[in-house]
Amino acid sequence: MITPAAGPGPAVPTDLNADLGEGFGRWTLTDDEALLSVVTSANVACGFHAGDPSIMRRVCELAAERGVRIGAQVSYRDLAGFGRRSMDVPPDELADEVAYQIGALEVFARAAGSRVSYVKPHGALYNRTVHDAGQAAAVVAGVRVAAGAAGLPVLGLPGSLLLSAAAEAGLAPVPEAFADRAYTAGGTLVPRGEPGAVLHDPDAVVARAVRMAAHGVVTASDGSLVPVAARSLCLHGDTPGAAGLALRVRGALEAAGVRVEAFA
Repeated sequence: MITPAAGPGPAVPTDLNADLGEGFGRWTLTDDEALLSVVTSANVACGFHAGDPSIMRRVCELAAERGVRIGAQVSYRDLAGFGRRSMDVPPDELADEVAYQIGALEVFARAAGSRVSYVKPHGALYNRTVHDAGQAAAVVAGVRVAAGAAGLPVLGLPGSLLLSAAAEAGLAPVPEAFADRAYTAGGTLVPRGEPGAVLHDPDAVVARAVRMAAHGVVTASDGSLVPVAARSLCLHGDTPGAAGLALRVRGALEAAGVRVEAFA
């Protein structure tokens, strides 16, 4: 169990991010162009769970054209499992793989006139770094190798060991919430293999997003209220109708008086 921090309240602006570039070759999953017209930050797949060089280049170009910040979505090396299978990767190897992914995306971001502005683990790696100190430290070490002394902000679950490791290493920790995922009473995400782990009702997703951003709380799967101190709000790009849902979420946030803008 993690200990979530208190909610931010409505005065704190909210970044809206989505997972993009999740395709490979002729196979595409995310509607990158439509989502980039809505979100403020783009988590771009770096080739380990999805994505390839041409997709990475195209998404970076589209993001730069729209003024959307580019983030490296790093993952376990798991194309077949879409990065959602937990793996026991030695820390030194994982750090190298994280640095490799960030560096690959940085080439295309700079070619597009932008840069990689933050790092977010994907799938199983994201969830593993909530409670695994070794894997969390390895991700942070990889960010340090790729970004040097300047570092990069790291997105993660509030109260996670990943955000603690990032802060200890001098990297900016950015707490994140998920509008379309179910939460446990301990503030963690309900595993995808369990019923109800992913919310499919658009009205419920929109209402949850507003409650998270404006009031800093979420209703857990057991009905309890859990505080969520989120500076960034994620919508999964692989959800059917993700672009339309993202547009609804942004409109509802702004209607509720929440400023939607990229985190500093």
